[in-house]
Amino acid sequence: MEASTIIRDAVMHVTQIRQTVAETPGLARAVSAVKQFQARRFAGTYLDLLQSERYRSAALFFLQELYSEKDYSERDTQFARIAGALERLFPDQVVQTAVSLAQLHRLTEDLDLAMAQHWLNFTDQAEVMRYVKAWRCVGQRDDRSAQLSTVLRVGQELDRLTRTRGLRMMLKMMRKPANLAGMGSLQRFLESGFDTFAEMARQGDGASQFLATVKEREAALIDGLFDASAVACETKITLLVGQAR
Repeated sequence: MEASTIIRDAVMHVTQIRQTVAETPGLARAVSAVKQFQARRFAGTYLDLLQSERYRSAALFFLQELYSEKDYSERDTQFARIAGALERLFPDQVVQTAVSLAQLHRLTEDLDLAMAQHWLNFTDQAEVMRYVKAWRCVGQRDDRSAQLSTVLRVGQELDRLTRTRGLRMMLKMMRKPANLAGMGSLQRFLESGFDTFAEMARQGDGASQFLATVKEREAALIDGLFDASAVACETKITLLVGQAR
């Protein structure tokens, strides 16, 4: 399937989700609550990296661009509008990164919507246990693994971009045309990702250790949420969320 088709389909799907959320009483607040909770959990899980001089920028990039409750409507609109021109305007490596990002966005919104729908059923539970119960009601273990794999793929692709000769200069030169073409949000994401991963490359082994840490911790969390006792999950996640405060 062409990159433009994948991106347009993903954006259309996410737009339909937003419409469903807006039309369902209480669902928008539930989606926001789930996303806020997940962002705090991520911040707690990677507190050491967020406090690390070497990995702080990468951890912040993941938190703000991939795990936050940020409204991506602007970037989605730009993706849909320029999907057909993307392959003409950007190098192949950038196009693949944009495709991976669109796929991740679609899967994340699907899972967050499902979480929010179950979240509404556990209003009598404390926040952490509410999250654990909603997670287990949603299930979809394969999708959770796919979500993690796609997050890592986005990171790996951004890391590879830093090794493409002349790409940083090309991105800089494209800044004004991209803004004029209504692609400012996408341009900012690419520049921020490039600079974040280039900084790690200058400091040593690039993104390999950072991404390996994300893979290990997220996989362990997924396994625990599916396989550990509810009490063990609550204890672990309470600790992580507490660290983020």
